[in-house]
Amino acid sequence: MTCAICEIRRPKRFCPGMNAEICTLCCGNEREVTVACPLECEFLQEARRHEKPVELDPAQLPNRDIHVPEKFLREHEDLLAFLGQALARASFSTPGTADPDVREALEALIRTYRTLQSGVYYDTVPQGLPAASLYRHVQQGIAEFREAEQQRLGASRTRDADILGLLVFLQRLELTRANGRTRGRAFLGALQEYYSAVAEPETSSSSLILP
Repeated sequence: MTCAICEIRRPKRFCPGMNAEICTLCCGNEREVTVACPLECEFLQEARRHEKPVELDPAQLPNRDIHVPEKFLREHEDLLAFLGQALARASFSTPGTADPDVREALEALIRTYRTLQSGVYYDTVPQGLPAASLYRHVQQGIAEFREAEQQRLGASRTRDADILGLLVFLQRLELTRANGRTRGRAFLGALQEYYSAVAEPETSSSSLILP
């Protein structure tokens, strides 16, 4: 019996992503690259514990003109939690979605909300199918949030500028959490772990301001 990936070495572990036995070398090399690893895989979880956080050069951050201080995040914690929940639910309900798709969707959402600041609205839908699905789900969620706010308060207090700032925060969070692998879901795994958006979509009140 040989590894289901390289077909050379002896298998050492069962891969739930392949539904087959593979060797440890292929597990390390192909994990979240050619293999779509389920987040509950014990070997993926162990690898996560050893992944080093990405250190970003502040000068290389996208949308550097948009400042997102912690006070702003605290003041809009409910909206931030809602956006993170909407993004996580859409991601986990769209087959094959990985962190690069989330990044593409967030980039498109930010471009769209930037146009609202300029007074010339342009809907920047991503070209990738998973990213486009996330984009539409989040936009729909924002509309529902504002409608609920309108019914509860008699007016919507959520400004486009607030949404833009929180989207930029989520973009930077994804950049620091993603591991750079083609099918990597380190950021989505962080959302699942810290926010419980999949397990308890209606009752979770955890903050998205992750440590």
